[in-house]
Amino acid sequence: MNQGDFNQEKRLQWLEQLVGRNLLDKMLCSFSKSTGLKAILVDNKGNTLISTDHAINDCKFCEMIRSDSNGAKKCQRSYARACTEAAKYGEPYIFRCHAGLIMWAAPILLDQYVGSIICGQVLMWEPEDYFLEEIEEMVKGLNIDVSAVKWSAAQLEIMSSDKVQAAADLLFVVANQIMQSGMTVLEQRREIMAQQARLAEEIQARKRAEIAMYKIESRTISSHSLDKEQELKSAVRNGEKLAAEQLLEKLLVDILAKNSHIDTLKTRVMELVVIISRAAVDGGADLTEVLQLNSMFYQELLEITLPDELCLWSGTMLETFMNYLDTNKNQKNQQAIQKAAEYIRNNYRNKLTIDEIAQAVYLSPCYVSRIFKQGLGCTLMEYLTQVRVEQAKIMLKNPKYNVMQVAEESGFEDPGYFTRVFKKLEGVTPSRFKQYAL
Repeated sequence: MNQGDFNQEKRLQWLEQLVGRNLLDKMLCSFSKSTGLKAILVDNKGNTLISTDHAINDCKFCEMIRSDSNGAKKCQRSYARACTEAAKYGEPYIFRCHAGLIMWAAPILLDQYVGSIICGQVLMWEPEDYFLEEIEEMVKGLNIDVSAVKWSAAQLEIMSSDKVQAAADLLFVVANQIMQSGMTVLEQRREIMAQQARLAEEIQARKRAEIAMYKIESRTISSHSLDKEQELKSAVRNGEKLAAEQLLEKLLVDILAKNSHIDTLKTRVMELVVIISRAAVDGGADLTEVLQLNSMFYQELLEITLPDELCLWSGTMLETFMNYLDTNKNQKNQQAIQKAAEYIRNNYRNKLTIDEIAQAVYLSPCYVSRIFKQGLGCTLMEYLTQVRVEQAKIMLKNPKYNVMQVAEESGFEDPGYFTRVFKKLEGVTPSRFKQYAL
């Protein structure tokens, strides 16, 4: 195998790892079958990487041209030039091949330029005499039957410019789908590499700091790991996402530093799953739902075969728990806010305190005050005042109540304070409001 063949094979393997050979074949074959046009994947040198011969064959004209080795090389050079132009502009490139046929190229651009999808083998006009003479000139020097080539040219499909452009645009959609699939895998690889780099750096730093008394140090590391596990549990329970992620990475370093066998690594990571899930329950997550997540994670863990995949998966697992806990906590906070507001509306006549309201919703005074302010934009006492004023406005519209009675019935012990609060919120005194209302 020469260097060119080696690079071609290497490029194809790289693309197959990113996208998958089956997906590449399926996309090219689906395009060919739906349009009736042959599509091939070529590298930037014009070498064919994947062909759809099993779905649709070359036209007779192209078969004859490529039957000669020089003709095949000319086709390759035409493809290479088309790839260059398509990559230059990043869009479909419509061109005439060396034999005069209309074709188009859609570029595939990833971290390294792979090549293009080439399609076509059509004409955009009726093959008149001058075109047939042009073909005779183009194939001069090739060991083929010129008369047969002219005859096959007359049988070529003729497509309008609109159809050619539409087919080129569709081909570009296929190329974009391939690129998107490849970029998704590339991004995952970058995440794995970045994480592995951090873990490797930490492991190497520890190795440089090793001392002769390895057993003592090992016991120290184990002790530190237990401390980190408790810290991780606390961070998850309290919803501290960044701290939890940092602690998980440190624990993964501990695990990788002392174990190399994948089954042992998976066992240790499963222990972390249990720790994190228990912390999630302590943080307010539903036990049944957490157990369902654990079951799903266990099944996923069985499929992992590489340490780097295990580390990336661990981060995703933690993020799932943290997001679930955050969502669950928001729902519970909303319920607590509603209960606190309802308690205030039902007991506004009484002398309410923050401690009493917090006790009614089974939360600490500090916590219920914070989430109430975040949820409704006012404090518990401000909301209580608003409820009392709204009730006072209803009573002031009733002729049988005077201002002092309204103040007392709406929960204000001091009529003077009632007047000041009412005017601040409504812009008029209770007496003036009553005059306007009656």
